[in-house]
Amino acid sequence: MTEARSLTSDVQLRIATLDDAAALADAYTRSWDHLSPWEPARPESWFTVAGQRERLTSTLERYKNGHVVPWVLVEADRVIGALTLQDVVAGPFRSASLGYWLAGDVTGRGLATLAVEAVADLADTHYKLHRIEASTLKHNLASQRVLQRTGFEQIGFAPTYLYIAGTWQDCNLYQRTLNNREPGA
Repeated sequence: MTEARSLTSDVQLRIATLDDAAALADAYTRSWDHLSPWEPARPESWFTVAGQRERLTSTLERYKNGHVVPWVLVEADRVIGALTLQDVVAGPFRSASLGYWLAGDVTGRGLATLAVEAVADLADTHYKLHRIEASTLKHNLASQRVLQRTGFEQIGFAPTYLYIAGTWQDCNLYQRTLNNREPGA
């Protein structure tokens, strides 16, 4: 995907670039109080331009190799969130894991739902995946509602699944089957 996809008249979904390092550092810094219950503990460098540039360099190398697809949500030249398909697997599995976050000052506008739906569509039509999966902390009801509204079904529960906010936490597991085509078709 080389072009941006409009989600609303002023919000775009596009592939992240190294030029997003400063905007991502700013977004994480201004939203950390909102994000920290749902994220792993982050080193101080995470909130710096250099730290985000280093992370993006690694991520974009994995993108070139087909293992990850990193998007940012942009509103008025400001990053307001990000979505990632990671652990992209080709062959008979044709699957990936979805992760996403929104800045605290833009929640409640339906943007996560629009963005997840757009990524699911791209996963199907552009990346030719069969399914995508996602997990949420068992108490992250807002994220669970986003997944349910966008066609994900809960397929399981995983105790102590992710190390988030300094402790191992239980997660609900979800998947969305995108199609039943032959792999790659």
